[in-house]
Amino acid sequence: MAPLLSQAVPKTFAPPIPRARHRLAPRPPSAAAFLRGLFPARPPLAKAELLRLIADQGRGLETQSDPARLADIVSCIDALAAVSPGVDTVSDAAKLSGTWRLLWTTEQEQLFIVRNAPFFRTAAGDVLQVIDVPGGALNNVITFPPSGAFVVNGDIEVQPPQRVNFRFTRAVLRGSNWEVPFPPFGKGWFDTVYLDDDIRVAKDIRGDYLVVERAPYSWDG
Repeated sequence: MAPLLSQAVPKTFAPPIPRARHRLAPRPPSAAAFLRGLFPARPPLAKAELLRLIADQGRGLETQSDPARLADIVSCIDALAAVSPGVDTVSDAAKLSGTWRLLWTTEQEQLFIVRNAPFFRTAAGDVLQVIDVPGGALNNVITFPPSGAFVVNGDIEVQPPQRVNFRFTRAVLRGSNWEVPFPPFGKGWFDTVYLDDDIRVAKDIRGDYLVVERAPYSWDG
């Protein structure tokens, strides 16, 4: 007769072998992220670096043939804008209004005129953007000393927190006692992504960038 209780043979259990997990190497940070890491909530440092990067760029002429410098400048602008993302830069009319002088841009039309002014036996002087928020006016000005200027007049409407919509209404090339009118052209917008008492940084509808400083004088046309 078989025993009522059989002896159980203990079974051995091997612990599961963990599977190796393949982890992807982390992607290197972008230049913008790197600069944001360098300048977290510290606009003076980012501002100083931006001004250093554009100082020898001939208002943007040299940057046209230097994609590496362009990338560094744009990354620095992104880092500066990220210090206070979406901050209202257009509602304070007194702060946005004024005569702003060009330091650097990627805007091709302005750079074309600046580069080719010597063909007309002159040289470009200050390049200005004159904003009058209460009056709803915008004037883009390229001066040709001693008395010449190319002036584009326009209307503006602010759209907080950062946008200014514009429509050009008139353009004229003028000298000391003559002027040649051009038909009005163009409309669009630009966002002021950074603004303080000294400089303003903007990006427009076409993706062009503009860095300007508050001029030590007022242009009144």
